[in-house]
Amino acid sequence: MNPTVFRNARMVLGDEVVEGSLAAAGGTIASIDPGHRQGAVGLDLEGDYLLPGLVEIHTDNFERHLMPRPSVQWAEMPALLAHDAEVAAAGITTVFDALGVGDADPDSLRGSTWHGVVDTIDTCAREGLLRADHHLHVRCELPAPNTIDLFEPFHGHERLSLISLMDHTPGQRQWENIDVAKVYYTGKKGWSLEKFRRQVEHAAELQALYADPHRQYFVDYCRTHGIAMASHDDTTLAHVEQAHAEGASVSEFPTTVVAARAAHERGLLTVMGGPNVVRGGSHSGNVAAADLARLGLLDILSSDYVPGSLLSAVVRLVDDGILDMPSAVATVTRNPARACGLHDRGEIAPGQRADLVRVKLVDLPDGRRQAVVRGVWREGGRVL
Repeated sequence: MNPTVFRNARMVLGDEVVEGSLAAAGGTIASIDPGHRQGAVGLDLEGDYLLPGLVEIHTDNFERHLMPRPSVQWAEMPALLAHDAEVAAAGITTVFDALGVGDADPDSLRGSTWHGVVDTIDTCAREGLLRADHHLHVRCELPAPNTIDLFEPFHGHERLSLISLMDHTPGQRQWENIDVAKVYYTGKKGWSLEKFRRQVEHAAELQALYADPHRQYFVDYCRTHGIAMASHDDTTLAHVEQAHAEGASVSEFPTTVVAARAAHERGLLTVMGGPNVVRGGSHSGNVAAADLARLGLLDILSSDYVPGSLLSAVVRLVDDGILDMPSAVATVTRNPARACGLHDRGEIAPGQRADLVRVKLVDLPDGRRQAVVRGVWREGGRVL
């Protein structure tokens, strides 16, 4: 098989940006050739950047397609295909579909079974219908009574690569500021103030009953099955110490500098949201991702609820002088891949998967730059 050659590219390698060409063959990167050669053949990238395919380990985007409006559930296959196309268009070649389990409301996505969704992912992957490589990240809401029962479709599944332990009880972690929680639930969820008050009281009761035993169940499951585990919304030193003692390797969305620094000191990789970087702060009023990056406490960016935020956040961190290009790109490629045990991708280097993204940076009127995806390849095959 003849190699696919990308020439006249600005290749973002592990620690530098190199102009030249890259050859891919058999699904992997065969060679990197710095410099320009007269009469070279191959796809001319016209000086655009060539990045490793982005690795997204926490996105709610699939859930958004499955329930585009409150209480409106969409069919699994069209929802999956739309989600898959959207993440590919954002340069994401490996995506961990973050699916939440546990909710007292049976009409919510996280309160109903995921059997059909899991089967649909398997079917579409088997039939070659997906542009990105899909893995599963199961988000377990510990205080919910039905969390363990709803986890059943994921038990032992080969796509399950990450489990995160969540507790969204108002008054702590993400919702330490109860007034911010009130705005969220009355706004996005449409709850009345009276319903919010009742739910806050009920949430505390559920936490007391279920959070600890459910936490132990999933900690044991991760240890037994060799699944990467993440804590979620760590706020205090005690939160991080508990997660570290239980074997977590990732701290998702720490809400304070104290928690992020404690995670870093204990070897947990810190995940923050791309939208947080782009917006200039947390929508929940917690620590800004850019501040953690300045302190050397940001390891991984997640698109969270906006797939296109990954590249936008990378460019923002570079343009603001917080990180250089290779370091910023690593937060959306190599670092998330390694955090989940994927050592065959996430870097432009010989032998790595030929998951590649062509990106053009466009100057905007406000003096900033916008990343535009002009091509995406997975294992050397063009998917966008």
